[in-house]
Amino acid sequence: MDHTATIPPADPPQPPPLEGHIFVISAPSGAGKTTLRRAALNRLPDIMYSVSYTTRLPRPGEVDGRDYVFISPAEFEEGIDAGRWAEWAQVHGNYYGTSAEVLHRAVAASCDILLDIDVQGARQIRSRFPRCITIFIMPPSLEALMERLQARGTDDPGAMALRFRNAREEMAQKDAYDHVIVNDRLETAVEELIAVIESHRKE
Repeated sequence: MDHTATIPPADPPQPPPLEGHIFVISAPSGAGKTTLRRAALNRLPDIMYSVSYTTRLPRPGEVDGRDYVFISPAEFEEGIDAGRWAEWAQVHGNYYGTSAEVLHRAVAASCDILLDIDVQGARQIRSRFPRCITIFIMPPSLEALMERLQARGTDDPGAMALRFRNAREEMAQKDAYDHVIVNDRLETAVEELIAVIESHRKE
């Protein structure tokens, strides 16, 4: 009787787990980033949206948990000490941040996720997630940007001047991004944004 052990065939090698894409959108205040982001998410409903946390007060029409998660400065600072934020910054006197737990959970589950954050936050995300895809939204001109800020009617002249100065500084960093989209005509910019996202999702 042959007592030679039969070696079972080795399991075929398993492909590495898929990872979700992280898309980062930045723009100066008034460039139309929020409108573009909402249009893209409506067209691509399977992409998650990372709702940022902020200490600023809600604007008219904003909903807690949909537009931002509104928290107190004390709670935000506790999150800084606890390492809760994947990125955070203080902009116009208010804190803004992205939950690290939400990003790690999405990537691990192979879900694509979209972030709407400023240039400071984008730098931090690039450092922490080097494979993220970054997209900068440009206004057609500084004059058009000022007109949009004035049309909002939400800021006093001092706050508007600060936003305009910050916008110039942010626009000077556009070349650090993977893609730049000029929001001159909204419909065209939406199509360009969706085309960029879909091209990376096929990779």
